[in-house]
Amino acid sequence: MNRRDFLLTASAAAILPTASHARDHFELIAEPVEAQILPAGEYSATRAFGFNAGLPGPEIRVQQGQQLQVLLRNHLDEGTAVHWHGIRLQNAMDGVPVLTQDIVDPDNTHSYQFAPPDAGSFWYHSHYLSHEQVARGLMGPLIVTEASPPDVDHDITAILADWRLDQTGQLTDDFATTHDVAHAGRMGNFARAFLPDTSLKKGERIRLRMINTATDRVFPLNLSGLNGKIVALDGMPLASPREFETIDLAPAQRVDVIADIETKLEIAMATQGGNYLLGQIEIDGDIEPRANPIPTLPPNDVPQPGEVTQDLVLTMQGGAMGGRHGGDNIWAFNDLSDLQPTPFARFQRGETARIRLVNGTSFPHGIHLHGHHFYEVQDDGSLGDLRDTSLVQAAETQDILCVFDNPGKWMLHCHMLSHQVGGMKTWVEVV
Repeated sequence: MNRRDFLLTASAAAILPTASHARDHFELIAEPVEAQILPAGEYSATRAFGFNAGLPGPEIRVQQGQQLQVLLRNHLDEGTAVHWHGIRLQNAMDGVPVLTQDIVDPDNTHSYQFAPPDAGSFWYHSHYLSHEQVARGLMGPLIVTEASPPDVDHDITAILADWRLDQTGQLTDDFATTHDVAHAGRMGNFARAFLPDTSLKKGERIRLRMINTATDRVFPLNLSGLNGKIVALDGMPLASPREFETIDLAPAQRVDVIADIETKLEIAMATQGGNYLLGQIEIDGDIEPRANPIPTLPPNDVPQPGEVTQDLVLTMQGGAMGGRHGGDNIWAFNDLSDLQPTPFARFQRGETARIRLVNGTSFPHGIHLHGHHFYEVQDDGSLGDLRDTSLVQAAETQDILCVFDNPGKWMLHCHMLSHQVGGMKTWVEVV
């Protein structure tokens, strides 16, 4: 199947999250599904995993600070667990087997309860065998709404993913091959944006939330048909809206855009051969556009950095062309592979630490810290964006500054999930 065969058309059947109004009780059923990932009529449904008979899973929408209760039912033939990505929640609810909970075995249930402190775009996904279970479809959006949301006509969630499919449209079973793990990861031969089945009017203002749920692919995104600005990254509002051209979105990262519709909305991935269309929403009619500028979202109440009490270095090692290291897997942090009995670092609650992320490898890595957000430090030493996942390009360095105010054991890992299974993961403890 070539690139042209995979381009989405306006008539392609949509697979979309089941959106709902904000509520506080949900049930997630992890189960095998058959999903029409490829264009209907040309290909059969794909056998995959999903939540609540769908792929992606249902959109969970809750108001900021509202107590959320989710009951996970495992109807798979293997264990699973759900991680609430980007949420600064209590440690026991983080959904990470070994560190925070037991594996949820087949036919068992597990209850998650937490009150999201931050408004923004987040998501949930399996954190057990995640390199395979996320690739099979165990993921969905978690949207935390502001008490006073911005004035828009549509609030649209776009789930970005890629898939490695055979000629019949079925997922290939070559998860975590040595070649993939040692290189850029498991790259799909088909990619798309899951969008709601709706239409837009010229002049309408939308909030577009884009979530990269791919296991390993960085999406260089081009948007067309709209005039707007970036207003949030990884669920955290920017101090002021920002212009955009191409947006590089690493696995697990999110970007919110508020924009006015001018023509058909298209989300595309930039490639050497041109734009690869991921998804689109057609225009039907027009209205008078707003005269007011793109708004700034209200900031979330995050702790401000104090005096730095620990300066740490986390060096990424290994992979193809990466040289030797002291770990016993393909990838390593500081000569150690996989979770160790002792943490990478231990912090007193409220302590501010600087961590230098050093990419000594030949591939990019998206480094994700659970339970916290951190500031990316700019070249001049000033504080940059608040993120929970930082894309560090090959042979580059990124300093981050974090206030470790959330007690517990928190995973710190590469969210290129093939790299994670290949050993690029560790943990920190806040006491």
